[in-house]
Amino acid sequence: MMLITFLPYTFSLMAAFPANVLGILLFCGCVMVLGVLQSLIVLYAFSRPFLLDRHVQESENREFYKHHILKVLLRVPLMCLFASILSLVLFQLSYVLLAVVIFLPYVSQSVTWCRSKVLGPPEETPDSAMFHVPSEPLSKERVEAFSDGVYAIVATLLILDICEDNVPDAAVVQKRFGGSLVAALQVYGPEYLAYFGSFATVGLLWFVHHSLFLHVTKATRLMGLMNMLSLACVGGLPLAYQLTQRFPPDSRNELEAVQTSCVIVFFAGVFQLAIWVVALHSERETLQPGVRYGGREHVFMLAKLALYPCVALGTFFLTCVLGRFSVSIFHLVQILVPFAFLLLRLLVRLLLALLPHFYRSPGVPFNPLDA
Repeated sequence: MMLITFLPYTFSLMAAFPANVLGILLFCGCVMVLGVLQSLIVLYAFSRPFLLDRHVQESENREFYKHHILKVLLRVPLMCLFASILSLVLFQLSYVLLAVVIFLPYVSQSVTWCRSKVLGPPEETPDSAMFHVPSEPLSKERVEAFSDGVYAIVATLLILDICEDNVPDAAVVQKRFGGSLVAALQVYGPEYLAYFGSFATVGLLWFVHHSLFLHVTKATRLMGLMNMLSLACVGGLPLAYQLTQRFPPDSRNELEAVQTSCVIVFFAGVFQLAIWVVALHSERETLQPGVRYGGREHVFMLAKLALYPCVALGTFFLTCVLGRFSVSIFHLVQILVPFAFLLLRLLVRLLLALLPHFYRSPGVPFNPLDA
């Protein structure tokens, strides 16, 4: 855990000094040591079988399990070893290799899928027949816990920003505003508006995420990737908050800052929508038994997930036309979106209540599944 918490520092070094190999070497060194430590944990666990999962304990081929897990664990450290060696020769190639490491599980899945389509499914050996590991090792509970942590940190950063930058100095209040704190705080009006709008955005994105995972029973790797991309965009919301109130009013930079914020919110919502699409693709494995494609939960969830991308996209194009009022439009939309969620809920309930009248034929009872 200590090495994992050190990784953001190595990222900062690589961003600040991209041509200096020290940042790459520190990052790769941390990953390689992490791989060794995780391998030692696996070896220790297999030396004491009572620590293992019941299915592994009862297996007659624990050695095959152990070798497979070690192979998966050491794959990334080995690639980081090659990246660190490449950095001493041509550091640009090491960055490419590190980027491949991030998407390695998905690249591996794609290669396996393509190979099975071209050459057919691989032959099953006696070892592989006895060997069973869940194909999607993500835990829904851990995905939710990690996501909640990210949302909590983002909300905390918002309040820390406003506490750090928007509390007037006592001497300035006395000299410039004649001791009137109310007059001094009025100067920060746009910043407070940006804070409340940004916090409402974070809160509603968390609410939608929570609603989505209420219907999910299992998180696949692809759902995990979409979730990580959504969280990466959510993590940019404090930056968006700072940008929208930093530049002079009616300037080109202010307009671009607002449009950047719209793009961040748009992709945060789109990747959440992608999680739902992926879950629907294999609904029998990933969703609650009562949730199905075209059902009531599907319609309502799709409407909630599509709201933020549509609003962000509409706001973006509106600011292109009315650039002078871009900040006011952006903050107004941020504050109105919670009311839009309430209106959406009423509209969806009304639509679902009216569906029986449209689908009912004379003399035939209405079946809700037909809708």
